[in-house]
Amino acid sequence: MTSAQSPKITLVTGGSRGLGRNTALAIARKGGDVVITYQSRADAAQEVVAEITAMGRKAVALKLDTGAVAGFVDFAAALKAALRETFGRESFDNLVNNAGHGDFTPLGGTTEATFDRLVNVHLKGVFFLTQALLPLIADGGRIVNLSSGLTRFCYPGYSAYAAMKGAVEVLTRYLAKELGPRGIAVNTVAPGAIATDFGGGAVRDNAEISQHVAGVTALGRVGVPDDIGPMIASLLGEDNRWVNAQRIEVSGGQGL
Repeated sequence: MTSAQSPKITLVTGGSRGLGRNTALAIARKGGDVVITYQSRADAAQEVVAEITAMGRKAVALKLDTGAVAGFVDFAAALKAALRETFGRESFDNLVNNAGHGDFTPLGGTTEATFDRLVNVHLKGVFFLTQALLPLIADGGRIVNLSSGLTRFCYPGYSAYAAMKGAVEVLTRYLAKELGPRGIAVNTVAPGAIATDFGGGAVRDNAEISQHVAGVTALGRVGVPDDIGPMIASLLGEDNRWVNAQRIEVSGGQGL
């Protein structure tokens, strides 16, 4: 069976929780196979794998620290082995650079260590992981980089985090240009405030923050993971094959 006849395989980093988990499940519901990565919660990752296999799709979970570039060569080798053993493939089709964390501090209180953690995961990690995996991405594939609505609207305390995401948006356009000859489309998805455990669960668990976000959002509520995962899954499909080098905000009209 050729790659074109097989279900598409998507690698979702940070797929054991939050938006990554939702994205992986949405892809499986559309008939895709999935590789997810996790940093420490192997149990949560295996729960996602079990949910996907229960749908009749194939899935595997691999450990990865997206902030540790030195480990990317070994991860690529592990991924190559998993592709062969689980999917009977030598390549995968789509990469979703989702893994991330939130360190939110005022400009004057941001330490170099905090800044470096954000650089390593959200920018350096995305750049060099994509580089390491390019030989395994099939021609005609898709890459989606996760950004944030915070690159458009501003709140105090998010300067370092938003700066990394802004850099990822620029990187996306350059990747689209360089990978165009291989038929690989590259886009950015920028969620608004979403009710997950991200950033300590502030949007999900803090009623004051939730009410504020709903009040400044055109659709009048806080976003939920189901607003994001299915959108990414759709972006990876053939119906969106001509969408390339774009920043697509999925925020319900926050901060208009």
